[in-house]
Order: sequence, then C-alpha cells, then structure tokens
Amino acid sequence: MRRQLLPALGMLVVFTVITGLAYPLVVTGVAQGIFADKANGSLLEEDGQVVGSALIGQPFLAPEYFHPRPSAAGYAPGPGYSFGSNFGPTNEVFLLGEDDPETTDVDESETNGVDDLVRAYRDTNGLDAGEPVPVDAVTSSGSGLDPHISLANARLQAQRVADNRGLDVDQVMEMVEENTEGRGLGFLGEPGVNVLLLNLALDELG
Repeated sequence: MRRQLLPALGMLVVFTVITGLAYPLVVTGVAQGIFADKANGSLLEEDGQVVGSALIGQPFLAPEYFHPRPSAAGYAPGPGYSFGSNFGPTNEVFLLGEDDPETTDVDESETNGVDDLVRAYRDTNGLDAGEPVPVDAVTSSGSGLDPHISLANARLQAQRVADNRGLDVDQVMEMVEENTEGRGLGFLGEPGVNVLLLNLALDELG
C-alpha cells in the first residue's frame, strides 16, 4: 500500500506543479509578450478611456451610427449574457413574433419576429418596401454578441449615417471598406464590418 501511495502522491505533486503552475505561467507569459493586446481582450480606448472590445458587439441605436445585428442577449454587460434565440427558421415566434400557446408562463408576442424586424430595418434606413434585407440585419448570432455585420448590411445603412452626420455617402462607404475584415484564415466565413471600430472612426471625424 505504502509503496503505491508515495509514488502516486509524488506524481500528483509533480503534475500539479507542471500543469497547474508552470504551464499557465508560460502560456500567460508568451501571450503577454507576443500579443498582449489580444490576450487582454482586444480592448479599445478613446481619450484614455476603455470604450469596449473589438470582439464584443454594442447596442448602437442613434441614427448617426451604424447599427449592429439584433441580439437575443441584448448586448447586456456582465457574465452569463451570451446566448442566441434558439428558434428554428420555421418557428412562428421567430418569424412573426406570435405567442406560443404551449408556454403559458412566457408571452413571446413581446418578441419582434423577423417580419417586424424587416419592416423596421427598411423604415430606419429609408428603403423601398421590396428592397432585399440581409439576413444578419434581422437575425441574431449564436452568441448574441457578434461585433460584425455583413458588408451588404453596412452598405444599406451608409446613406442614413451619411445624412445624419452631414457627410458624403462615398466618404462613409470608404470608411466601411476600411473597417471590413476579411475571411478567417483567408477562406473561412464571409468578410465582415466591425461596427464598433467603424463607429469610432466616424466619431474621429467630428
């Protein structure tokens, strides 16, 4: 018994030191030394104050700003607020915002359906009734905190932003292009526009 217990305790101590102390310290040191900005959360500052992270969306609502995609989490601060709508593409609550009779303790009619969001998006951006609306403009991401919108979404908002800021739409479109990030690893997903970075760049114009 003792012959087995002592080696086991010795291995426990050794691996605790290696995996619980040495490894985390090495990884943290490498991360802070090589890419500290990313390791610390890609935080963005304005006038010396942290205004957000390039990795987390924010609820811009004013007409002079580009708006993010809808969020089931509401872009609420704090832990535990990352989630999607979890509604399927044929769910009537998801499409129309109708109440589900099977969930008597929840009134889903208070939730805007895709139809409502499409109409609101067109009204907000002065689009014709038949104008196609990008899917990311009316659906939330899986995390509910997506910092990006599609290039098509940004282009449809550009005229509204330009009008409310007294800018030429071509200037705003140029800024959209400058804040468009390419596909992951060059081939994953689609290009996206970081809403926070774009809105901060617009604020710098005055």
